Amino acid sequence: MLFTIEAYKIGINIWAFEAAKALANPYLNVVMAYLAKSFFIVLPVLVIYLLLKKDMNVYSFVVAGILLYVVSDAIKIITKEPRPCNVPYLTDVLHINYISCQSSFSFPSNHAGVLTGLTIFLKNYKYVRVLYVVWLVLILFGRIYLGLHYLTDVIAGAALSIVVAYIIYRHRDYINKALNAIAKKILPPLAVEK
Repeated sequence: MLFTIEAYKIGINIWAFEAAKALANPYLNVVMAYLAKSFFIVLPVLVIYLLLKKDMNVYSFVVAGILLYVVSDAIKIITKEPRPCNVPYLTDVLHINYISCQSSFSFPSNHAGVLTGLTIFLKNYKYVRVLYVVWLVLILFGRIYLGLHYLTDVIAGAALSIVVAYIIYRHRDYINKALNAIAKKILPPLAVEK
């Protein structure tokens, strides 16, 4: 492990697991497990929604999602922090092992690292953005609740996501125009005319 700080020794992480344990119940276990995978539906629906709205930001939204995933995953490979559910010290603190613990690394949370920053691309859609933020908060809570991430993983992933997404958002006009021109040539139905 590159970093010598052991996340399970950070008090706020233990506090978050104890708070999740206090809320634990079988119904919430199921809801959190399903929510963890819901991005496979939500993100494609948002892309389709932006395409139907003829919003040029659909291109920068997709680029941001891909880049955020790559950056977040690269940091995981460098830090090699084990997931909380794989740390024997936390056996009594974690409330469940409802889903099989993944062998991949923990820091930062890919869910937080990808999904948080995408909020900026929905600023023109008030209700969609509010629903997205509520969904996002539930997802991020679920990462801790399920013992797959530390609170510090989620915070770091969200901070990283906001910074990278903001940089992409600042350059969105160039990204959108370039990808729209490519779409016009290769796949005209996906081109967004403006």
